[in-house]
Amino acid sequence: MKDPMESHGLIVNLVAGITLAFFFGAAAQRLRISPLVGYLIAGVAVGPFTPGFVGDADLAMQFSEIGVILLMFGVGLKFSLADLWAVRGVALPGALVQMTAATLLGYGVGALMGLGAAESIMLGFSLSVASTVVLLRALEDRHMVKTENGRICVGWLVIEDIAIVLAIVLLPTLAGFANGDSGGLPLTAVLSTLAVTIGKIGVFVALMLFVGARFFPWLIVQIAHLKSRELMSLGALTLALGIAWVAYELFDASFALGAFLAGVVLNGSKFTHKIAEDSLPLRDTFAVLFFVSVGMLFDPMTLVREPIGVLAVVFIIMIGKSAAALAITSLYKLPLRTGLMIAAALAQIGEFSFVLAGMGVRLELLSEDTYNLILAAALISIALNPLLFALADHISDKRDRGPAEVPPQAAV
Repeated sequence: MKDPMESHGLIVNLVAGITLAFFFGAAAQRLRISPLVGYLIAGVAVGPFTPGFVGDADLAMQFSEIGVILLMFGVGLKFSLADLWAVRGVALPGALVQMTAATLLGYGVGALMGLGAAESIMLGFSLSVASTVVLLRALEDRHMVKTENGRICVGWLVIEDIAIVLAIVLLPTLAGFANGDSGGLPLTAVLSTLAVTIGKIGVFVALMLFVGARFFPWLIVQIAHLKSRELMSLGALTLALGIAWVAYELFDASFALGAFLAGVVLNGSKFTHKIAEDSLPLRDTFAVLFFVSVGMLFDPMTLVREPIGVLAVVFIIMIGKSAAALAITSLYKLPLRTGLMIAAALAQIGEFSFVLAGMGVRLELLSEDTYNLILAAALISIALNPLLFALADHISDKRDRGPAEVPPQAAV
């Protein structure tokens, strides 16, 4: 008789992951903590480092790959070139300077921990990008998505996401340099190969922005004329997954970049809102499974073995990045409220930190121990992020009120 785990492994893992994510996510929400923490803990519960049921890590990683594709597609659908252009003066230099500062801080901490140069840089770079999911939920809770502060925060994180996407694309080639695996080729030949890869990616981006931006919205309109909600949803999903596959298979780009550009070219369509709304349940489901799969790789004993390391990484995320953001916004003479909101928004890490760190492990640039430090710090920073937003609101409100006014009757 077949073992149910073998014959129905996909269903068993799907049920376990979604069920535990629901219960832990609901518990986190009740405790006024981000549900993402609950999803990560659900992954820990079915991971190999805790007793009881152990999920299939290979299946989980496949779910996570689809989750990344759909997450990037969703980011692309929200990505407005016009909105980004409006805040370019702050978002572009701010994001780049803040990412550089976080990377340097991570490099410093890694060096003090005895890590190699490549691993220290990967540690810092993985900590440099905040979670768009966490930010958008925080802004939506405060009805700030369409405000000036909200646009600056989102623009800032979009720049970070683009930088991470480019890093994901180039990381395998750069890993060959770091590991000394250049196939015995001279440096000029390796650089030529890298230039060809970048050129192919550039061709793909150009095709998407100049050809795809005209063809795919027209295609969505034709699908809409069929007056079938199911076909509309399937059409959008086909574009997201199909373009991601084409980017990977034909242009040596990443699934993430392909899915992101699929969302970008559909952003200008009059059906953008409908596509985003119809695809949201599927995107949310696979995003949850992505966080569960990440949690499966986390060893909770890291908190016991490396408490100083965890605290150092949390310090970079919550203090170092926030301080850099405040310094940049002060330099641009932005209001204190704006600076504090951006600082709070950046004081966490999420989905793309996990993607980048996971690639680092697979490419042997990061050790499992360092990866676990990143996951531990992510759990802590995401859990504490709502408190930072509340603190930012409190300081801003207190500053806006100014000194206590003398009551009218006292003045008389």
